Amino acid sequence: MKTVLFVCTGNTCRSPMAEALFRHRIGEDAGWDAASAGIYAGAGSAASAHAVEALRELEIDLCGHHSQPLSAELVDAAELIVTMTAAHRFHILQDFPEVGNRVCLLKSFGTSNVPADISDPYGGSLDIYRKTRDEIDRALSDLVLSIRTGNP
Repeated sequence: MKTVLFVCTGNTCRSPMAEALFRHRIGEDAGWDAASAGIYAGAGSAASAHAVEALRELEIDLCGHHSQPLSAELVDAAELIVTMTAAHRFHILQDFPEVGNRVCLLKSFGTSNVPADISDPYGGSLDIYRKTRDEIDRALSDLVLSIRTGNP
């Protein structure tokens, strides 16, 4: 089983939503699993209430999520490391330069191949979380297609 590791800042909003949405999209038989972590995450925090609600609206349960900081073990175990922003990617490459070929921005997949950041909803309204959820979900379509065609 290959693992994609989604990385954001605190591992309570974007990366847990990406992890859960990816699992929902890829299915159980694809040979891929997902994990998430945060560059500055503490261990054990729940997903934000708005992130939980935004995914609940799609019948995806995020209630069991517990944040975790990015670690060498997580990086080593990941076939693919997908960041929410260019700053996250830069941080990972500074700490783990040997994984440069495995670290990508979520929005770098697809036909346009124009890297861009995923908006941070932290502290925003439920509507902002919905918009971020949808932004992540659209980008995941391209990532899942890339994986299914063997080009991650």
